[in-house]
Amino acid sequence: MNNLNRRGFIKNSILASAGVTVGAPAYIKGFAKNKPSDTINVAVAGIRGRGGMYFGGSGHIANFTKIKNSRVVAICDVDKNLYPKTIDSIQKMGGIKPRTVEDFRDLLGNKDIDAVSIATPDYWHALQAIWACQAGKDVYVEKPISYTVEEGRKVVQAAVKYKRIVQVGTQSRSNRVVQKAIQLIHDGVIGEVYMGRGIVYGHRASIGKEENSPVPPGVNWDLYRGPAPMIPFNKNHFHYNWHWHWDTGTAEFGNNGVHVMDEVRWGMNINSHPKKIACCGGLYARESSDQEVPNLQVGTFEYENGKIMELEVRSLFTNSEEQSRDGCFFYGSKGWMYLDGDGYAVYLGTKNDKGPSLKNADLDPVETDKAHIDPHFVNFLDCVKSRRSQDLNADSLTGHMSTAMMLLGNIAYRTGRKLTFDGNTEKFINDIEADALLTREYRRSFTLPKEV
Repeated sequence: MNNLNRRGFIKNSILASAGVTVGAPAYIKGFAKNKPSDTINVAVAGIRGRGGMYFGGSGHIANFTKIKNSRVVAICDVDKNLYPKTIDSIQKMGGIKPRTVEDFRDLLGNKDIDAVSIATPDYWHALQAIWACQAGKDVYVEKPISYTVEEGRKVVQAAVKYKRIVQVGTQSRSNRVVQKAIQLIHDGVIGEVYMGRGIVYGHRASIGKEENSPVPPGVNWDLYRGPAPMIPFNKNHFHYNWHWHWDTGTAEFGNNGVHVMDEVRWGMNINSHPKKIACCGGLYARESSDQEVPNLQVGTFEYENGKIMELEVRSLFTNSEEQSRDGCFFYGSKGWMYLDGDGYAVYLGTKNDKGPSLKNADLDPVETDKAHIDPHFVNFLDCVKSRRSQDLNADSLTGHMSTAMMLLGNIAYRTGRKLTFDGNTEKFINDIEADALLTREYRRSFTLPKEV
């Protein structure tokens, strides 16, 4: 599957049915009995990409506007230039004109807001999620749930302490074909699974080099940097390009690797941290670039029970056969399974006899498909109404475990050695240098609370 569409996973799979307009009526469990007072008011933070329309209508704002018992009542972004187009898109979809907010913290005291949806840069996710929980708001937060392992654990603690519904944006957890594939693995279709492998291919062009420049009108650069060190404005540290710097990004491991490895971990039914982590790679074919994070990264994760997970991310040119095999591989005592956003296929025995297989096109469309609604958002809203966090498809602990795995891989890459991790204490064994990367230095006013 093309890596470009990895974050648009649902749009290209379970939401693939055609012929329904963007503003089509949507279904949510119990909607026929809902009163206007049952409507869930949502504020969306980070509105440019995934938080907005995203691939023609699969982003946060699009979904919360289309689902009939939710509405976007506020949008938050430090770039005011994004407001007019976003407001226009919401109103064209039948939504109300939302309030605009520059500072996320100004949303928290608003009693009319029930939930916040976070699609800001990675290094902002945990702080905003924790603040929202403390303010009594439910939270939908994009993956990765955090920029550091310490942050992720504190999001989990905040969700529990304040009894908040916190859903993490690993959307494949709500994908019907993926759910069926994982159930088959758990039922033993390929026997005992001893190894899982995730692959993310997809070419990314060089960001080149940019000189520092004045802050564009309408942009609050101080708020944009938030907990990250303050630097002069530079386009290569701004919209989307923040991904490619260590002080703000989590590399492709955290950006897209977390999707496939969340599926691998789910399929292998492993809910603990890896014991040993190794990672190699580098930045290739970028002779003149401001990018810091690698564009080729290969990680190995060994678990206490002896099972292995591997991840390769490659943002360079690759052949079409490899490109089409982007996704997850599960290897068991009876055979193996390939799984991607389009479907799965099982191969058994030494002759690779064809076993069960399924594609999204084989499934009968449901109401959310017809309305082009991401069921992950529906699951979140159902749980907001029921207050049953146990019914979330990707709760904060699930998101933390998959995110931490990617962050540990990054730490192994940055230290350049194989690391041993204690999953109980969430610290490395006798490695002060690696432990230092489990947290970060914060700017004043943007600090991680010692106690949530």
